[in-house]
Amino acid sequence: MTILPAQLTSTLSDVAARYRRKSDAVSTAILWTLITLLFGWAAIFETDLLIAGLIVGSVLALGAIGLTLIYSILGFANFAHGDTMMLGAYVAFFLLTGIVVGEKPNIDLDVGWGLNRFPGATAELADLSFGWGLLVAIALSGIVMAVFSIGLDRVVYRPLRKRGSGIVIFAMAALGVAFSIRALMLIIWGPDPRRYVQGIHLAHHYPFGVVLKTDQIFIFLVALGLAAVMYFVLFHSKLGKAMRAMADNPDLALVSGINTDRIVMWTWAIGGGLMATAGALLAIQALLKPGLGFELILPLFAATILGGIGKPQGAFIGALVVGVTQESSIVFVSAGYKPAVAFVILIFILLLRPRGLFGTTSS
Repeated sequence: MTILPAQLTSTLSDVAARYRRKSDAVSTAILWTLITLLFGWAAIFETDLLIAGLIVGSVLALGAIGLTLIYSILGFANFAHGDTMMLGAYVAFFLLTGIVVGEKPNIDLDVGWGLNRFPGATAELADLSFGWGLLVAIALSGIVMAVFSIGLDRVVYRPLRKRGSGIVIFAMAALGVAFSIRALMLIIWGPDPRRYVQGIHLAHHYPFGVVLKTDQIFIFLVALGLAAVMYFVLFHSKLGKAMRAMADNPDLALVSGINTDRIVMWTWAIGGGLMATAGALLAIQALLKPGLGFELILPLFAATILGGIGKPQGAFIGALVVGVTQESSIVFVSAGYKPAVAFVILIFILLLRPRGLFGTTSS
């Protein structure tokens, strides 16, 4: 029997497809096994680090969800994501305190207005270290950063889309935006680390040797709640259906009657709100530092790629894994090397399974 070239090509394609499917299944099984072993080991031997990692990971998850939304709908890697998160945190700081950079070193300039001047705004809520003033500041910061993100798209990214610029041009533009935002934060608030609330706030002891502040529990619950809201919006709302349709095929979404410009606007608005909230929650956990946004880039991209680019639920899981891995790594290496852990995860995922945990399997 003679095998025609077309038949041979088809047969080879089928064999290659079966091989890719098996390879995907094996790599996915290896990843899930490693994750299960990591969480199991941390839960048994380093419970406090597991909890700390979940808290940090939940904050990273909000940023990673926004990052994967922007990538899946707009098609480029937003390297300014981390710096925009910190800008949102600083906007909340300004709304709360009314403080900008001082005329002399280490001397702040107070503009004379801030939410902390309202009665009871700084009075501690229950066992939290802050009052309702910070909560309002974070909410307002989310609105400000949503508007800022939409404006940034109109000024920078929309003209590039109209000219049909490639992903490299978008990446360079995003890097330029990141540097500009970082410089803006340095000019307005200076290089010194800042806190939303001054003073020392005691932690509480919990079973299994876990020591936590109530602020950390608040951070985790807020991040988890917002992630649940995002899941509902994306998978159980008309807006989410339109966003997913545009992510799958922008041209088909357009001819189907979907207002793609409106979807782009909502993408930036949601992404801006998530960035501001994530930055502020991270600042509650750590400190306000202009350079922290740059340090967030690798963990955010590692979480997004680990979960599967364009998969919001994957970004959430990936961020938790990155957070736990970074915190658990201090058992073996110095805490100063934690940022390098995200880089190792990124390289490992790119080598083993570039599509991530929830990425589409090759056909």
